[in-house]
Amino acid sequence: MSVVGIDVGFQNCYIAVARSGGIETIANEYSDRCTPACVSLASKNRMIGNAAKSQIITNFKNTVHGFKKFHGRTIDDLFVQTEKSKLPYSLHKLANGNTGIKVRYLDEDKVFTVEQITGMLLTKLKETSESALKKPVVDCVISVPSFFSDAQRRSVLDATQIAGLNCLRLINDTTAVALAYGIYKQDLPNPEERARNVVFVDMGHSSFQVSITAFNKGKLKVLATAFDPYLGGRNFDEALVDYFCEEFKGKYKLNVRDNPRALLRLYQECEKLKKLMSANSSDLPLNIECFMNDIDVSSRMNRGQFEDMCAQYLMRVEVPLKAVLEQSKLSRDDIYAVEIVGGATRIPSIKERITKFFSKDISTTLNADEAVARGCALQCAILSPAFKVREFSITDVVPFPITLRWKSPTDEGLGECEVFSKNHAAPFSKVITFHKKEPFDLEAFYSSTQDLPYPDQRIGCFSVQNVVPQPDGDSSKVKVKVRVNVHGIFSVSSASLIEKQKGEGEDMQIDSEPMVQNESRAEDQTKMQVDQEFQSQGDQQNEDNSSSSKEGASGEKQDPAAGGSKPKLKVKSIDLPIIANNIRQLDSDVLNNFVEYERQMIIQDKQVKELNDAKNAVEEYVYDLRDKLCGIYEKYITQDDSNRLTLMLEDTENWLYEDGEDQPKQVYEEKLDALKRLGQPIQDRHREHEDRPRAFEELGKKLQLYMKFVDSYKLKDERYLHLSAEEMGAVEKCVNESMGWMNSRMNAQNKLGITQDPIVKVADIIAKIQELEDVCNPLINRPKPTLDEAPEVNDQNSGAHNGPTAKQGAEGKAEAKGSQPTKPGTKEMEVD
Repeated sequence: MSVVGIDVGFQNCYIAVARSGGIETIANEYSDRCTPACVSLASKNRMIGNAAKSQIITNFKNTVHGFKKFHGRTIDDLFVQTEKSKLPYSLHKLANGNTGIKVRYLDEDKVFTVEQITGMLLTKLKETSESALKKPVVDCVISVPSFFSDAQRRSVLDATQIAGLNCLRLINDTTAVALAYGIYKQDLPNPEERARNVVFVDMGHSSFQVSITAFNKGKLKVLATAFDPYLGGRNFDEALVDYFCEEFKGKYKLNVRDNPRALLRLYQECEKLKKLMSANSSDLPLNIECFMNDIDVSSRMNRGQFEDMCAQYLMRVEVPLKAVLEQSKLSRDDIYAVEIVGGATRIPSIKERITKFFSKDISTTLNADEAVARGCALQCAILSPAFKVREFSITDVVPFPITLRWKSPTDEGLGECEVFSKNHAAPFSKVITFHKKEPFDLEAFYSSTQDLPYPDQRIGCFSVQNVVPQPDGDSSKVKVKVRVNVHGIFSVSSASLIEKQKGEGEDMQIDSEPMVQNESRAEDQTKMQVDQEFQSQGDQQNEDNSSSSKEGASGEKQDPAAGGSKPKLKVKSIDLPIIANNIRQLDSDVLNNFVEYERQMIIQDKQVKELNDAKNAVEEYVYDLRDKLCGIYEKYITQDDSNRLTLMLEDTENWLYEDGEDQPKQVYEEKLDALKRLGQPIQDRHREHEDRPRAFEELGKKLQLYMKFVDSYKLKDERYLHLSAEEMGAVEKCVNESMGWMNSRMNAQNKLGITQDPIVKVADIIAKIQELEDVCNPLINRPKPTLDEAPEVNDQNSGAHNGPTAKQGAEGKAEAKGSQPTKPGTKEMEVD
């Protein structure tokens, strides 16, 4: 079973795999450990990753990149509208209001969802993983930003299903980094000791995330997270682009923003310049040839100018740092280390601000680009039964507070209660008790609008069905279990109606307000449920486990209001159906259609690849054969045949770039076969001419060896006296026949010209050598038989002894067989 962790970034993706030797980041077919998050659609196929990135300039309208943050967002979202003006491709409003991407694929205008585009990217990453591991890949762990909402996380999960992946967990970026950092630490404090607090700062291409994590031996607990979802390396790129657009407008009279290709080229050059300025403080040039209207442009920039230009972004660096420290209720002195990852943290001024804020030198012990993917692979290994990994528990947090609002048809007003506060431990389950006489709805939403980087607060609506009053007409007690699972997704996972049995005693108090299970009282039990979740990999199983831990098989349950001295109350628990509405997730039918369409696109890509390979094979053969006709093949073909073949190669080359530009695979295969019918004999003549002398030489050596063997027998050589005359006669006959065959073939071959097909082939000579060896080798290698000679008996001295003693016989047999006595104290060793 393969264990894969995938870091799907805004700009680039990384894949890490767990092997017996540890965690390894794998490279793609370009020997690059980094795969660009790009998908390019064309008239015949798709290009994904490195191949798609090369199409950004030439096929900019159909090359999709920077789509990660569109997950779960409507097209009317302010962020989407802001991004829309910066994108070279078109966005389209889907039927459900979400953001679609409009491109031209297979010569038709198509609209793909963000889930489909991400699914295409994940399909490529899956193929890369399978190519490296030489086995199928299904299970994986994928990273998401810690600020992703419920709808965005559900959208990413849908994308994994489209790609045919089973996502064991969506893990937050900084949590994955923390796992990669902590699992290898041997000096972590014991659980009963004070935890080691480490700050993880991750600034990538599009976002800035900070978390504080407490480490003890065998576990990590995220204390707090903070983020700026709109601050990243691309902000600094855009600042440079804005500057140079204005400069080129005045200096060269070029309006760069009116030309998408020129603008994309400028973005690429500015990103390179930014990286160079991180390593050099001197003036650096920016030169672009044939930039726009056949005009070459040039300019200069240094780090000081760059930092002044980006002052507004640098000021935002400290805000999340301050927020996460306040939320964790820690002081700077409580921080053990500050680890930074992400490409944008290489900017010197950002490093300086982080160092200054914490009054502590920053650490770069982790790989800035690959740490997230490595953490994902470690989490996948922990969750996979195929790997034995050091025990390490992970407690994450809920990034935004979640509130439940409820209303039943006869209620006059709305009630609400915050069930998960900000930075609440996750995964986590809570049981809420309602007293109702009829079905009711629970609406879940994010309650902190100012912190939510997302315009829609809604999570979903959950209708609890089949609620009826008690037989005596009183309200029924309804226990509802709400949960934030390992993916960070909220759900109302179960509901049950508690029916009192007759003779129970006092009626329970009816309370229209919900009774939330006390968090501190249920902490131990909830932790047990979390641990079970890590082991079982299923929320349903956890619910069954927690249910069985609360209630006995007989359905008896202790009344929570009762004291320890009161008797147990018999109650009957009835499971209630829950209908989820307004969940921002793809319907199962739509998802199945997307899965099927992805399979069709994979088949289409495969067919196009095979077609291109067939076409390239013809082109390669034309160039290779034409080059050799003027070189090593020149003397193996007559001038007339050479002229005819050269003309045919030229015609084929012209056909390839004219009528043969777009032909079925079978046509290319037929063209290649026609060329090989003329070219293969020349290639064979060259190969035979080069290899034949060596083969004849080898046959001659064998004949000399076996002739010497026959002569030795005739001279009564003691080594071969055990062989019969008939056997030696067969050897001599075979040798003479082989020698005659060799001489006749060599004479016949010498009479032929070099441009004629050979009369004897190397394969024939090799077969003759094998035939000779089959007859002669068994006789040459047959050992001389060993006879046991009886010892001479001296009748005069032996007396009554008629043979050797047992000891003498054993020694005599050992000497006769040529064996040596075993040395005292040695043992025979068996080798498996």
